[in-house]
Amino acid sequence: MAKAKDENRVVVKVFLYGIQPQIWRRFSISSEVTFIQFSDAIQSVMGWDNKSPHEFRHGKGKRLVDVIGPVGLEDQTAGEFQDEAVLTVKEFLGKRRLPIRILYRYDFADEWIHEIVFEKWAAGEGGPVVLEGERACPPEDFGGTFQYMQALHGEIEWAHPGYDPEAFDPKAVSFEQKKAVKKRK
Repeated sequence: MAKAKDENRVVVKVFLYGIQPQIWRRFSISSEVTFIQFSDAIQSVMGWDNKSPHEFRHGKGKRLVDVIGPVGLEDQTAGEFQDEAVLTVKEFLGKRRLPIRILYRYDFADEWIHEIVFEKWAAGEGGPVVLEGERACPPEDFGGTFQYMQALHGEIEWAHPGYDPEAFDPKAVSFEQKKAVKKRK
């Protein structure tokens, strides 16, 4: 669908790979945000604490060699590198037809892979808005998809008392700026 003149937001769906039943969120955000601001919104809507590195990957077909990320990753990129602090969602999407899919890698050790779908253009003002979603995100530093699925199936114990994998309240999501937390060594 072509973008109308007053459509300055994009509706985004994010879901985690490798987890069934699926953990997903749908939200809208201004197309004027940079990819670092977009990453912060993803962190908030998914319930992550922004403790680990991330990158966005895109490309043709299954070859996702182009990276949008923090400066410092450019020498580790086989394809084109774009600085996430400069590139806006609007510039990335350009005049291309939606939906457009990209990947978001978070925590390179645990390898949480998210698929992001820029679904459609929308009108509106203000900051990010959660539209809907299902299930709680895995606890941060849990060990990745495989370990999370083992815990879901009772093969290993939950290391996080009180965690409910079914719980998600869209009204509880806060998009207040989270500072990246440095890991202690």
